[in-house]
Amino acid sequence: MAACRRMQQLLLLIFISGWMSSALGGKLDAGNAADNRERGRNAAGEGKAAALRSGGWKLAEEAACREDVSRFCPKQSWNNNLAVLECLQDRQDETEITADCNHLLWNYKLNLTTDPKFESVAVEVCKTTISGIKECASEERGKGYLVSCLVDHRTNISEYQCNQYITKIASIVFSDYRLICGFMDQCKDDINKLHCGSINTGEKDIHSQGEVIACLEKALVSEAEEQPRQYTIREECKKSIMRVAELSSDDFHLDRHLYFACREDREHFCENTPAGEGKVYKCLFNHKFEESMSEKCRDALSTRQKLIAQDYKVSYSLAKACKPDLRKYRCNMDTAMPRGREAKLSYLLLCLEAAVHRGQTVSGECQGEMLDYRRMLMEDYSLSPEIVLQCRGEIDTHCSGLHHKGRTLHCLMRVSRDKGVLEGQCQKALQTLIQETDPGADYRIDRALNEACESVIQTACKHIRNGDPMILSCLMEHLYTEKMVEDCEHRLLELQYFISRDWKLDPVLYKKCQNDAARICHTHGWNETSEFMPPGAVFSCLYRHAYRTEMQGRRLSRDCKTEVQRILHQRALDVKLDPYLQKRCMTDLGKWCSEKIEPGQELECLQYHLDDLVPSCRDVVGNLTELESEDIQIETLLIRACEPVIHSYCHEVADNQIDTGDLMECLVANKHQKEMNERCAVGVTHFQLIQMKDFRFSYKFKMACKEDVLKLCPNIKKKLDVVICLSTTVRNDTLQEGREQRVSMKCRKQLRVEELQMSEDIRLVPDLYESCRQDIKQLCQNVVFGNAQVIECLKENKKRLSQQCHQKVFKLQETEMMDPELDFQLMRVCKQMIRRFCSETNAENLLPCLKQNKNSELMDPKCKQMITKRQITQNTDYRLNPVLRKACKADIPKFCQGILNNAKDDNELEGQVISCLKLKYADQRLSPDCEGQISVILQESALDYRLDPQLQLQCTDEILRLCAEEVAAQEQTGQVEECLKLNLLKISHEGCKKEVLNILKESKADIFVDPVLHTACALDIKHQCAAIPPGRGRQMSCLMEALQDKRVRLQPECKKRLQDRIDMWSYAAKVAPAEGFSDLAEQVLTSPAKSYILSMLATCVILLFLMGLLCGRITKRVMQELKDRKLGHPWVAPFSKDRKGYIQIE
Repeated sequence: MAACRRMQQLLLLIFISGWMSSALGGKLDAGNAADNRERGRNAAGEGKAAALRSGGWKLAEEAACREDVSRFCPKQSWNNNLAVLECLQDRQDETEITADCNHLLWNYKLNLTTDPKFESVAVEVCKTTISGIKECASEERGKGYLVSCLVDHRTNISEYQCNQYITKIASIVFSDYRLICGFMDQCKDDINKLHCGSINTGEKDIHSQGEVIACLEKALVSEAEEQPRQYTIREECKKSIMRVAELSSDDFHLDRHLYFACREDREHFCENTPAGEGKVYKCLFNHKFEESMSEKCRDALSTRQKLIAQDYKVSYSLAKACKPDLRKYRCNMDTAMPRGREAKLSYLLLCLEAAVHRGQTVSGECQGEMLDYRRMLMEDYSLSPEIVLQCRGEIDTHCSGLHHKGRTLHCLMRVSRDKGVLEGQCQKALQTLIQETDPGADYRIDRALNEACESVIQTACKHIRNGDPMILSCLMEHLYTEKMVEDCEHRLLELQYFISRDWKLDPVLYKKCQNDAARICHTHGWNETSEFMPPGAVFSCLYRHAYRTEMQGRRLSRDCKTEVQRILHQRALDVKLDPYLQKRCMTDLGKWCSEKIEPGQELECLQYHLDDLVPSCRDVVGNLTELESEDIQIETLLIRACEPVIHSYCHEVADNQIDTGDLMECLVANKHQKEMNERCAVGVTHFQLIQMKDFRFSYKFKMACKEDVLKLCPNIKKKLDVVICLSTTVRNDTLQEGREQRVSMKCRKQLRVEELQMSEDIRLVPDLYESCRQDIKQLCQNVVFGNAQVIECLKENKKRLSQQCHQKVFKLQETEMMDPELDFQLMRVCKQMIRRFCSETNAENLLPCLKQNKNSELMDPKCKQMITKRQITQNTDYRLNPVLRKACKADIPKFCQGILNNAKDDNELEGQVISCLKLKYADQRLSPDCEGQISVILQESALDYRLDPQLQLQCTDEILRLCAEEVAAQEQTGQVEECLKLNLLKISHEGCKKEVLNILKESKADIFVDPVLHTACALDIKHQCAAIPPGRGRQMSCLMEALQDKRVRLQPECKKRLQDRIDMWSYAAKVAPAEGFSDLAEQVLTSPAKSYILSMLATCVILLFLMGLLCGRITKRVMQELKDRKLGHPWVAPFSKDRKGYIQIE
């Protein structure tokens, strides 16, 4: 049968060109004429022999075909039978030729192919070629084997005449399957069962049976796609069908069905394309989806392409171009493959692509052919039987009517990416197709992507060579930018979704990392897959090792690490590009991130809901977030948004190949620069908030404090709790003198950075934020987060806060007063002033330093205002003034214990303790250190009434009523206090009057407490009291003595102010009752009638003494008389009283 099959191939060679017929036509025609004379029959089957002439029988002269020849064939071809045959067979459709002529032509061709003289013609024409091909020279003559061998080796025929002979004569055989030896025997049953046409001459006598072969080919394709109720063709017939397709691969004329279906389309699209070597096929393939392409031709082309997909040898150009490479890399000798699998186009592509990816050489011609057929597979999903079979339901449901230009494949990709509703087998088939076509190596393979992204490539990626693998990377870098168009964005993400599931599909990554992957992740070859390795597993392995330190070992090479970082940066744009993440977080994405989430923000959403995620998703998100903390450039959208800030302030750390968290630290430090836009600020704040969920998310903090956390704070995960734990340890070790610090130096430094960053936004202190969430909504709803503005708002509305929030804010203020560096607003507003006045001051003394320089002419007004706010806060409670608290440690419980007993924890005492200390200061009963601090407070509050919380609390209404002008002046020089003093008689509120009287009392202790008087008498103090040290009322007493001394002349203003003070003190003495002996003594000593009062007190004391002496002598005499009387009358018994009366005691 094989020999017969080769004989049939030989028949196809008989169709010779015009110029050869002049040399050989006479010989061939003469020989065939004798046979035709015997075998010829008319088309009507009436038994009439064809009119044949021994001198040279002519088809054009036969009555059956004369009319058709005159209609369709040029006159100059009439004398050449083969030219007439080619004209009638190729130029017109079969139905246009009469039935008689059809039958005559068929018998003529049959006689030609069965003539033993046929081989002798081939021997004469191809003499040199036969001797050069060993296989053909050794063939037995006279049985047709020789011509069959020439057909098999026709690609190696260089002799022009022989090549033309073999090529042209092929048309005869392929015009009718019955002329191919053995085909009828092998496919007879299949043709009948499939109803593909007639195989009996009497039933159907048309000269071309191309439709029969086309019918069988379609059935073969349908069988591969496993369509319902499909008939299974026998193996022998399958081989014959593929062999016919293979033999017709070089010239499209040989595929009779396709030739007639595409005749007009060939003229339209491929008019200038020469026949032979499969060029017309390729040209028509390229125009397959043009709108003007006829449906009949498109269907025929699709069938041809499907046959190529089953056997690459059906493509003449591909088989010829890649034959050496296939043999070189043993692509068709894999014994492990199922029989016949190595012939499939997909296997050829995978095998040769693997060689290319390994760095081996594949000829440029072969790579060009591979590119064409990879593009062909991506354009038409129906060419991949696995897609048709496994994705049939998905296509009908989601993607019907999108057949053209790869749209169906992209629709399936989109369904898989967006909805995750594809079945496993369909997903696997798509993944396999992407690997076969390898569009990651050349974006042009994906026609849908190429057309959608053409404008973006021309603008954003024009610097990259066309077809370079980095084009896709460039497109990803411009995802969600102004240069990206929507259609390109969709096509790109659909393709990247599948590329991301197989690390090998990024050719640059594979090239740089194949050795690392084999060494660390135990991977196989490019075209080898493992069912036990889930999608994305290799890349996950690579990025886990990308950030290892030298101590951890098994690090990636520099080139591989660079590529891994590139991929990470790109995949961070879309959570679905991370297979591990999408698989484990599908439920959480739908639950938490399905609404109001912009593209690229899914990961941020998952991070925000980290505590609510299922454990498997939480682990993946946590690991990725930990990775981001080391290399924040993975957050591509954030880096884009922050580009101005990075360029201005962080370009040095951004240029480093190793980030280690420096870039994020720089962005946080410059978060409030003018270059910082809203998107960048939001992104940086988001990352700060995420860091609070786990200390591992802060890379620098984790690396600096990992050992300390394990030792001192085990089992603590949240960053805030870790910071508090370590901070408490540092503080306790510091307070205990002589104790060695348990927290390492590097950890203490980083701990300081974390504490400073947390002070910037209330959301970075979760406990405080949760406690005050409702208060923020009610009181600070229009205040933006960041810059500690919300915290400042809560401080300003402290009296209106809920109890829980109030306590947290008080604790925060207590911490800030102990460490002013943690007061973000103070440090921000007074940054320049700190550099000017307090550059060498320790952190804990920054606020006292600023307070000392508050009234300097160089002090910035905004900073001065902020200092005043902090002073007001400090004076509300002694616990908010660390210096005062330390100085008055013994005095407070001694003099103010009653206030402490009534106080509640974490609530301000509204200045009660400080007021208590002020009174004791006036009595000069405080310790020196405490007295010094109270003196400072008195001096400050004397200038600004707002620094006296009790005065503000009691006199708010009175100040507005009596001193509105002084308040409006906003010059804090003690004018409001002076106004209250002068209007003391007009004050109706008893609490306010008492506070003003206390001020008067305090001013007697030190003239500095009375700024108006001190200013008026400054010159007199200099002249009269220069030698008198301030404090304890000494300078005030000096001025009073000077006032009474008629020899001393004081300044008029000073004299007037002193006289006013004497009057005020006198009034105060009258209206303010003494609260104790000390107050009474003070009033007497300060009274103008002090001498009179003291003399009267002395007289009273003397009189009381004399009366005591007199009464004492009289009492003594009476007692003696009673004693004597008792001794003189013993019968007198004493009486005792019971319930009934008096009874005598025995």
